[in-house]
Amino acid sequence: MASSQKVALVTGAAQGIGAAVARVLAADSMIAAVDLQEGKVAALAAELRERGARAAAFAANVGDSAAVERVVETVERELGPIGILVNVAGVLRTGPVVSFSDEDWAATFAVNTHGVFHMSRAVARRMVPRRSGVIVTVGSNAAGTPRMQMAAYAASKAASTMFTKCLGLELAQYNIRCNVVSPGSTDTAMQRALWADENGAQAVIAGSPETFKVGIPLRRIATPEDVAEAVSFLVSERARHITLHDLYVDGGATLGV
Repeated sequence: MASSQKVALVTGAAQGIGAAVARVLAADSMIAAVDLQEGKVAALAAELRERGARAAAFAANVGDSAAVERVVETVERELGPIGILVNVAGVLRTGPVVSFSDEDWAATFAVNTHGVFHMSRAVARRMVPRRSGVIVTVGSNAAGTPRMQMAAYAASKAASTMFTKCLGLELAQYNIRCNVVSPGSTDTAMQRALWADENGAQAVIAGSPETFKVGIPLRRIATPEDVAEAVSFLVSERARHITLHDLYVDGGATLGV
């Protein structure tokens, strides 16, 4: 499938931030939407095509190294060379460390950390000979700020953040940029699952002294589109001299740390 558009592979594209990233990047790129939820990611690709964009859906578990290799090979064969990779796929399992299960810990790292490694390695192997490409990992502001009952999530995001920076250092010589976008509380299904009731957004904005969590200075919850626009900037030529950077999109919730 010949096209002058860059191919942008977006993981976790079935919903939330991943879907928003795919929609924003579809204005200038051909989208390879990847997600384990086959039906939802197919619907997202169909939506993009109805809007006149070029998009295809691919079902894959990013925690499975062999599956990642297969899907990346298929994308390059069917759509063309991958010029942009955005790692969005993520899971959240919460609970106190003392009662956290081995299964929950392993499942969190399988997607949030191993998935970023598998996908970035597979795509970078193909970008290096072409001496061109951009990789963005969607992390979390929890990677740099402790959160109660979120140790696995925070640790997995911290690992993927540092991995992406190390990758960027190795790939800079090949003109490949690697950056991180770290959202705070964002209005997604994952975020809403943490809310006790319909006033959950206001509770997040106000903060929670008993759990040592400050509120959001901008007094609003982020939308997935807020995060997607930050990704769009970092993959564009406007950010051509930016690499190894971690851009927080959290309304000041971590006080600029």
